[in-house]
Amino acid sequence: QKHAKKIMGFYKHNFQFREPFQVLLDGTFCQAALRNKIQIREQLPGYLDGATQLCTTRCVIKELESLGKALYGAKLIAQRLEVRNCSHHKNPVSGSTCLLSMIEDGNPHHFFIATQDQDLSSKVKRKPGIPLLFIIQNTMVLDKPSPKSLAFVQKLQTNQLVPEYQKQSIVELKEKEGLVKQEGEKRRKRKRAGGPNPLSCLKKKKKKTQEGQEPSAEKKKRRKRKRNR
Repeated sequence: QKHAKKIMGFYKHNFQFREPFQVLLDGTFCQAALRNKIQIREQLPGYLDGATQLCTTRCVIKELESLGKALYGAKLIAQRLEVRNCSHHKNPVSGSTCLLSMIEDGNPHHFFIATQDQDLSSKVKRKPGIPLLFIIQNTMVLDKPSPKSLAFVQKLQTNQLVPEYQKQSIVELKEKEGLVKQEGEKRRKRKRAGGPNPLSCLKKKKKKTQEGQEPSAEKKKRRKRKRNR
């Protein structure tokens, strides 16, 4: 559990994983849990230290159905899980292909992948930010962050990379709050404040004309007095 808490802290802090944690199970994981008598629904929340939602896809269930009696128990476990919609309604694909499609585009739904399939595990590790669960003997284990996830976080810390889902959420928040319009209004106000006041300029011109008229009037009066004399 100490090992799992440390890894969960990494995913919570760097990839915004929150409860309830959504765990996608494939047929191999269900079969391993049945063979090792692991109560996934009861044990996994305590191991991950948070509420969990166990789920799968229709492709995984159909794959188990096609394999017959050998995986009948695993099929029953999968049928009791929550079913997440995939894009293979008309043309079902293999369970591993379906689960990989569920974590595309940066894993926006924050899925965990629970599998015993080594080929699927290696493909999951090539994508950053996807926690991987598997079973060793009688124990569920949360795999340590992959090198891809560690490299991704290092780039984030040096401000070299921003995840796609964060870019979209930032744009949506700005549009909802109207921050883009407010920034434009502030810039316009600053430009107006920097210009000269036209009224002050007019007042100064009037004063100058009045001052200039006074001496000319005095000169005319003096000339008239001299003529009269």
